[in-house]
Amino acid sequence: MRRARQGKGAGLPSSWLFTDERLGGLHPADPLWRAIAKLPRGGGIVFRHYGWPPQQRRQLQDAIALVSRRRHLRLVGSRIAGAPDGVHRPAFGRRATARGLKTASAHGARALAMAFREGADIVFLSPVFPTQSHPGAPALGPVRFGLMARGAAGPVLALGGMTPQRARRLQPLGAAGFGAIDFWTA
Repeated sequence: MRRARQGKGAGLPSSWLFTDERLGGLHPADPLWRAIAKLPRGGGIVFRHYGWPPQQRRQLQDAIALVSRRRHLRLVGSRIAGAPDGVHRPAFGRRATARGLKTASAHGARALAMAFREGADIVFLSPVFPTQSHPGAPALGPVRFGLMARGAAGPVLALGGMTPQRARRLQPLGAAGFGAIDFWTA
């Protein structure tokens, strides 16, 4: 996929990795490092690892930041300060006040509109398809995703159960890109 090119999202990454504890990160052979290596140059990373202790989480974010700089990847942090490129606001979070790139997650039309009103540069709309990271969560499906994405105030990226085929399928429906976890580790 090409970079997001809608409105204020012009030039932002269209391919994103969302980190989580399942990917590890303490050891060089952990899936996290393979996933980062698969990201295209200029892609993005949303750093989460919410369940890790704060000091360990900070150390991992710092290690990812080093790799991100070398590979020209954008790194935003969620519920952690100091990510070099900005902040990610989960759907259940508060308004982002940090400097830099502001990304957000949304699970419906109201949350999508609110995220852009509150200053998000790009919003990840999810889950588009069933996903391992949120088992049992109702999926939007391509049609509902497309209806919401096309009417949005800025670039909307697909999140949830993404595969290369699904990413291509959602492009004509208004997807400015996608975010994924397992997509990058397969």
